[in-house]
Amino acid sequence: MPQLNINGQSYFSDSPPDTPLLWVIREELRLTGTKYGCGMGLCGSCTVHVNGQATRSCLVTVGDMEGALITTIEGLDPANAHPVQQAWIELQVPQCGYCQSGQIMQAAALLARNPSPSDKEIVDGMNGNLCRCATYPRIVGAVKRAAQIKKEGTKNV
Repeated sequence: MPQLNINGQSYFSDSPPDTPLLWVIREELRLTGTKYGCGMGLCGSCTVHVNGQATRSCLVTVGDMEGALITTIEGLDPANAHPVQQAWIELQVPQCGYCQSGQIMQAAALLARNPSPSDKEIVDGMNGNLCRCATYPRIVGAVKRAAQIKKEGTKNV
């Protein structure tokens, strides 16, 4: 029975060890912000952080996640106060919104590694997160805005 650390809480899963992490997150734990898109790691809708790295939760098994620190969109900032979440809201990025939790998780991981990315670095860093509504220009703008919010926040520390 794998023990998982998700959003700072410990969980035991009854699922077989070869079960994709996505299904444990959504079906067992009812953390439905992480979305099922393609099941093959191609769209990015299921992106979570594993030890701080953006990871497609449909591609990793629950058995491989024992001891890892997993963060879902619900755990990024429960008050929606993460700079990426603030920028997404401020710039009204989503249309349908289905892919946005994966987009936000990918953007947060990108900014954690590169706090001041260029447009090209944003496009490259977000590559593979698909948006059927094609809000890509707003996504790039929101990542830039999140970097600015993050930078402004560190000035006050």
